[in-house]
Amino acid sequence: MSQPIKSFVYLMLVTLTALPVMADPPSFLSFQEDIPLNGGISRFEHQAIDPSNHLLYISHTGAGQIIILNTEHKQIINTISGLPGVSGLLVLPDIHRLYACEIRLHQVAVIDTNSQKVIAHIPAGHQPDGMAYVPELHQLYVTDETGGEETVIDVLKNKKLGSIVLDGVAGDTRYDNVAHWIWTVVSSKNELVSIDPQTRKVLKRYAIKAGKNPHGLWIEADSRLAFIACDKDNKLVVMDLKTFQETGISDLGKDPDVIAFDQQLGYLYAASESGTLSAFRIRDRKVEKLGDAMIGNEAHSVEVNPLTHEVYFPLRQVGKIPVLRVMKPSN
Repeated sequence: MSQPIKSFVYLMLVTLTALPVMADPPSFLSFQEDIPLNGGISRFEHQAIDPSNHLLYISHTGAGQIIILNTEHKQIINTISGLPGVSGLLVLPDIHRLYACEIRLHQVAVIDTNSQKVIAHIPAGHQPDGMAYVPELHQLYVTDETGGEETVIDVLKNKKLGSIVLDGVAGDTRYDNVAHWIWTVVSSKNELVSIDPQTRKVLKRYAIKAGKNPHGLWIEADSRLAFIACDKDNKLVVMDLKTFQETGISDLGKDPDVIAFDQQLGYLYAASESGTLSAFRIRDRKVEKLGDAMIGNEAHSVEVNPLTHEVYFPLRQVGKIPVLRVMKPSN
């Protein structure tokens, strides 16, 4: 086990601590099984989980499909086709809706999770990808990656309400249920941006100094911490949302992408295009790195089951077929 790093890194007037490593990889995760997936060998993107109904939704981008898997029985129960370039996913069990970004058609598909049928399409800029939901306003926020905007959708009327200009390439977006803000990273400007859903306007812009080209984002609202994955220099930057100072930095796998969080265990997972997963433990606002593990080629998509603590990775090819790799914390 490597020793905690006690030195401080001074960068652009912001004091950062390198996150201490707790365990040698890959001891923090154990392999469970590979579940064969359909649709052929092509790229996968995001996932969304509905733990109340034991359903995992997987966007099979290359096949233009959403695979629906029962996490309890480990079986595919349906496949929704005809979704060209499907990427970002967000499921809202309370209103029985699944939202899917269709990059090639520049829109969001609305899917009834009871019938598992597409019921509407809503224009969402040029390249819709990340999504966040504001429950009290029934509004869906969708990042337009290359269009540099955030599209706002009324989920009750399936109607676009407008767009918020971000002035740069948009990364991931998250809702903060404590501050009641939307947070978005603007990659080309190296910024974390706050948006007020009440006014649908940008509130403030915070410079990200310890990493380059922020892309992945997770907001741990209770701890008031933001975790930002930067894909130009492969860094995870921790920002304190009380002081808006960067308080930690750690290396990630090459080309980091999706971040997932296990609320009960306090485990944060950052997946990368290189297939390396970096894991962290968050307790009492302290962040400690568990280690890095090679999951599989292009294992850039990660999702957590909050009931079983299983961690899911869709892989485009293992042997001759695509699979969903299931892993679980060792302890």
